[in-house]
Amino acid sequence: MKVLAAFGGLALALGLGLTAWAQADRTRELLPPPGQAVYRTYCAACHDHPEETRAPTKATLSAMSYQVLSFALTRGKMQAQAAALTDETREQLITYLTGKTSETTDAWSAAMMCKAASRPLDLKGAPTIATFGFDARNTRTLTAKQAGLTRAKLAKLELAWAIAFPDVTMIRAQGAVVGDHLFLPVAEASALYAFNLKDPAHPCIDWVYRAAEPLRTSAAYGVIADGRPVLAFSGQDSTLHVVDARTGKALWTKNVAGYSYSLTTGTPRVLKDRIIVPVSQFEIMVAADNKLTCCTNHGFVLSLDPATGAQQWRYDTMPEAQPVRDRGDGKMLWGPSGAPIWNSPVVDETRGLIFFGTGESNSPPAHPNTDALIAIRLSDGKQVWSHQATPDDIFNVGCGPDPGPGKLNCVKRSETVYRDVDFGASLILGRLKSGRDVLFAGQKSGSVWALDPDTGKVLWRRDIGTGEPNGGIHWGIAFTDDTVIVPVAQIGRQLPGGEPIDPKLQPGLYGVDAATGEIRWHYSATPDCANGRDKKAPRCTRMFGFSGAPTVIDGAVVQGSLDGILRVIDARTGAQLWRYDTLRDFDALNGAPGHGGSIDAASIVGVNGLVLAGSGYGMFGQAPGNVLLAFRPKP
Repeated sequence: MKVLAAFGGLALALGLGLTAWAQADRTRELLPPPGQAVYRTYCAACHDHPEETRAPTKATLSAMSYQVLSFALTRGKMQAQAAALTDETREQLITYLTGKTSETTDAWSAAMMCKAASRPLDLKGAPTIATFGFDARNTRTLTAKQAGLTRAKLAKLELAWAIAFPDVTMIRAQGAVVGDHLFLPVAEASALYAFNLKDPAHPCIDWVYRAAEPLRTSAAYGVIADGRPVLAFSGQDSTLHVVDARTGKALWTKNVAGYSYSLTTGTPRVLKDRIIVPVSQFEIMVAADNKLTCCTNHGFVLSLDPATGAQQWRYDTMPEAQPVRDRGDGKMLWGPSGAPIWNSPVVDETRGLIFFGTGESNSPPAHPNTDALIAIRLSDGKQVWSHQATPDDIFNVGCGPDPGPGKLNCVKRSETVYRDVDFGASLILGRLKSGRDVLFAGQKSGSVWALDPDTGKVLWRRDIGTGEPNGGIHWGIAFTDDTVIVPVAQIGRQLPGGEPIDPKLQPGLYGVDAATGEIRWHYSATPDCANGRDKKAPRCTRMFGFSGAPTVIDGAVVQGSLDGILRVIDARTGAQLWRYDTLRDFDALNGAPGHGGSIDAASIVGVNGLVLAGSGYGMFGQAPGNVLLAFRPKP
């Protein structure tokens, strides 16, 4: 009996214990995940208000990979904001956002490998897309022969296939094209894929180059002095990767960061005897924080030996920053700073000059090379001329034009026009039918500039609005048939004391006479929020303009919009020839879930009878997506 009693008491104790454990489990299920509190404390203020802060939405963060968020919090743009996190709280935050506890792999690519993938690629012939602007002059124009597409065929396209990249929220990079080969960097996948499009209906992968960190820039291609064809592209950690295009094997890598917030954004330029690398910086995103010393970073250009990565010369947009004045708490405000180089340079080997534009200042004094167009010598990097488009543009995200006494790194209205009107779009060296060379530039203010490339003298200027944080003229312009093709994302507002904005000006695409600056035609983008698109396209009533760089093929412009619509527009008249809504789900060839989104940056190319376009851009509150779409002419 004592044994039975003891057994019964043990059973009762066990039952009570199991009940307690079950209750504890249920309690844990009801409690919010620990990462939620971390998010609310350190992230919500920005990521819950993406349009004001230019940050990805919480939903976009949740679609990212574990490794992308880990990099951002430890060595990327969010390292300052995440400085107080421990290894444990950082893991809690990432797990809360993504539901993942480890890095993602691209196992899908193994099933798409070409049958002859082990052989080095035969890359005979000139590339059709060698850099951001396709050719040495950055015109962003392809002939019918280069793309395998005519203007007539572009008017009757249909979807051929889609490839989806898991745990990716944007397709921001443009691939290099050599023959039937597309070399495409996918930033959040930390990989560059060599796609073989010899059979346009059945793409395969020749090789994959995997980086240790997320990538950032588009890919450049060139053949260096020893005869090797190479690709050059950069990562978010400012590491330049130079890869043998035949095999996908790295020749060398080099971190090109010069300052605490250096960033590589513009596409490098590969020449026979050098690689030109533009360097920007993102101090603008963090400088308003009183805990940080402001501001010490600026942009620069590097010339590197293509075989070894050794530095040949460096051009700085301004001198090193020095203490300027006490900011009000015993700590010093530093300057000059800023002039990041966001765009991809034009290299004119005939003139021996490199042309590029710069961004705003981040602290006083506003250097003359901020918001400027600049020419430097190819041989030694010495500055030849500079034209400042907008003086006194001192800008930091989070400051405002009249920040008040609490923002110690910000400056008052008396010191700044506070415009944020950098030159993000790459310059073009266009040749008119008259034989004259003209340098064209698009500014975030909505201004189109034409300059003499030898002297920097302004030939004409055309203002298409005043611009806003998402542009004005954002990622790029194009040149064809004596016409500058100008996409405009937002027109902006009337400036204090300025002339009223012409009501005829609307977001869309403009054909500007390259000789005079007169507007030849205008295609207006209009919001489309019907049939559930308002649920997929954030702020569809405002975010519908053209921010991405245009692609011209045989006299037709292929242009994407911020609300995910891909269009073909006649480059002579501005008439719409074709339209396709990418803001939907796709059945992808590789079996991964595919989702379309905003079309931004530069991802549209033509190759072997296909138009390839990336859909998805999960920044600035825009619609994320993860697909590379291929379109072919209908039979």
